[in-house]
Amino acid sequence: MVFACTRGALCSHAPSRRIVLMGLALGLAGLVAFGPYQVQADDANNGGFRFTDAEGRLSVFEGKRPVLVYNYGVQHKAGVPEDRARACYVHPLYGLEGEVLTDDFPEDHYHHRGLFWAWPHVRIAGQEYDLWMLHGIRQQFERWTEQTAAPAAAVLAFENGWYVEDRRVLREQVRLHILPASDNERPIDIELKLTAEVEPVVLWGAQDKSYGGLSLRFAPREETIIVTEAGRQTEDLNLARLAWAELSGKFAGASHASGVAIFTTPEHPGFPPTWITRHYGFLGVGWPGVEPVTLAPQETTVLKYRLLVHRGARDTAEPPRGAPRPPDEGSTH
Repeated sequence: MVFACTRGALCSHAPSRRIVLMGLALGLAGLVAFGPYQVQADDANNGGFRFTDAEGRLSVFEGKRPVLVYNYGVQHKAGVPEDRARACYVHPLYGLEGEVLTDDFPEDHYHHRGLFWAWPHVRIAGQEYDLWMLHGIRQQFERWTEQTAAPAAAVLAFENGWYVEDRRVLREQVRLHILPASDNERPIDIELKLTAEVEPVVLWGAQDKSYGGLSLRFAPREETIIVTEAGRQTEDLNLARLAWAELSGKFAGASHASGVAIFTTPEHPGFPPTWITRHYGFLGVGWPGVEPVTLAPQETTVLKYRLLVHRGARDTAEPPRGAPRPPDEGSTH
């Protein structure tokens, strides 16, 4: 299944130009410090998507507007313990006014890293590791499988490995499908494929909280609002079974509130999954939750999500306009 959107179909066979931009040392043109980008009135009329690649970071732009940065190289931060170095995550994720929506190496949780996917419990051959806290196992970039930039969409696909020392224990395939921004929103579809290599890999989330899986750590902001299908949430949630959740607020560099909604669909394993939400700035899809799941060797588990980056803050249980729609009955896409 591929999420459908009111802005057009997301079928992978849609015509587009394949543009491979590996090795371009174009720099980030003022974005190295990941500060807010000042959107200009004519930015939307400056062409389709494009990529730049520098210092282990691949940046996606729509015209002049920054969209996101994928950190495929190992990232460090001065003053942070070296054992918190990491790779294979998105930061920054930008709002429609160029505001930075995500945080990296926050002082309260050094291991939080923008938009990422990791599990606190990973058991292989009787030994337990912690990909969440970066103990004993790591994600390592392997190769790009697609870089497509066109006016209609951008696709960034890549393969990572989970490594214990020098041994790859799991193949991770990721595909980001990014649609053009409208005046008020930008959809980003995410597909994760997890395939254990030789030995089974057992995953589960944090006891009593369920974090472990797709996670989004937000940048500092004011006037935080969290909304789910049950309405506005004034308390933090643990183990909440939800189809979607959304966090918004006033971020630095933006004239108005903005935020991100994360959606799952009925095809997601264990739907609806358990979630964790935090008003300090965190949304997490807890799959498989607190009950372990075993990934058998050479059998692929597929997880699909939609992110909706949007302007404005909402306090209604109605999903935003850009929420994914189930495929038509009989659809093969």
